[in-house]
Amino acid sequence: MKELFYILVPLLFTISCESQTVKSPSGKIVGGGCEGCEAIFEYGNKQLRAIDTLPAFETTNPKLKITGTVFQSDGKTPAENVIIYVYQTNREGLYVNLKNEQNWGRRHGSIRGWIRTGKDGKYTFYTFRPAAYPNGRESEHIHITVKEPNKNEYYIDEYVFNDDPLLTDAARGSLENRGGSGIVEPVLENNLWMVKRDIILGLNIPNYK
Repeated sequence: MKELFYILVPLLFTISCESQTVKSPSGKIVGGGCEGCEAIFEYGNKQLRAIDTLPAFETTNPKLKITGTVFQSDGKTPAENVIIYVYQTNREGLYVNLKNEQNWGRRHGSIRGWIRTGKDGKYTFYTFRPAAYPNGRESEHIHITVKEPNKNEYYIDEYVFNDDPLLTDAARGSLENRGGSGIVEPVLENNLWMVKRDIILGLNIPNYK
């Protein structure tokens, strides 16, 4: 059963559907559909800020700080009031439930977080570096969904790590650069790995306008 689980988990995140809200002015779904993107609304009563700390950050190594700026489609103007949702595996490559997760949390696991950008467009997540899936077929990654005002939620390229041996040339070539490149370069500062990624809304996103 475990082997079957390891095979199915990566496949679950490649299936698309059209269960999103607030479509583009053309009536089409921005991003072309995305299974599970509605999980971006599952923050409940949490007051979203520009900084969030994911569960198990304090107790798990290597610790990771993800930061950057979200820009409007011109690539220059900081984007305010954008929600970002991320989720990832643990250090065994599994989407684990650390508490009684509901809805999409049962699939995405507990290691997830949300932020909302302010006027400067900046965002920060404190987490830890995820492990690759146990089957070893896909590089380490962190999923990311964005929701900007007056657009439906859509996914952008996952965070992947430039020093990951599983991030082969073929894997790099298959990246779509949705929202800009998701390839990040970890830099160690005071026992905390730092990565920076700026996001450009609408870049390489189908049906954006």
